[in-house]
Amino acid sequence: MLSALYYVVLVLLCTVFMVVSAVALVVCWPFDKARRTVHELSRVLVRIFFFVPPFWRQRVIGREYVDRHKTYVIVLNHNTVVDIPTLYCLPLNFRWVSKREVFKVPFFGQFLVLHGDICIDRGRAAEALEQMVRKGCEWIGRGASVAVFPEGTRSRDGEIHRFKTGAFALAKEAGVEILPVVLDGTATLIKKNLLFNWRNRITVRVLPPVSVEEIAATEVHDLAQQVHDSMVEALAEIRNEK
Repeated sequence: MLSALYYVVLVLLCTVFMVVSAVALVVCWPFDKARRTVHELSRVLVRIFFFVPPFWRQRVIGREYVDRHKTYVIVLNHNTVVDIPTLYCLPLNFRWVSKREVFKVPFFGQFLVLHGDICIDRGRAAEALEQMVRKGCEWIGRGASVAVFPEGTRSRDGEIHRFKTGAFALAKEAGVEILPVVLDGTATLIKKNLLFNWRNRITVRVLPPVSVEEIAATEVHDLAQQVHDSMVEALAEIRNEK
């Protein structure tokens, strides 16, 4: 009953914020090409989402590695839809790279459009890579970071699997640092029966960014493997702390 009530509250909140975000986009567009205002509204919505349940905990490690004045290609592991709101704990303005099907999901799809998130067709790998690099460079040029799930899909077992190279090709092309982020606990916030776990804890660990110089000097497949291995190691450390 409590979960059903919270779902209703979330639908109402999302509706209100969607309308406000649409108005903000129109009003602020002439002087806010990076859509910072729309992004900040989403951050407020996410804060409400995580703040209301009194026993939800969110721990952020490595926040000192985030420079809010820089743009990054953010790479993070993917377990569940909860990963998306969780990343808003970082003080960065970013655009998501998302598959075309998500743009058709009620609320999520509309928010993605308002944000200007990057839509790709995973069924056409070459075109998807070109689209991600081209649109990603455009947003980075406007002062926004780009967030990518380099595994390309959700992990079914909670482990971090092989990375695709698109995010790393984007970082190399755009000349920006890669910011690895490891998430743990997002998969347990919503149970298989769609009820909320009211005592859930999420850990967000930000790793040191990969420098522009290292990115330029490293082949994309090697770069993807290096970042993958560092994130696997960090996830194991998080779990060993429990």
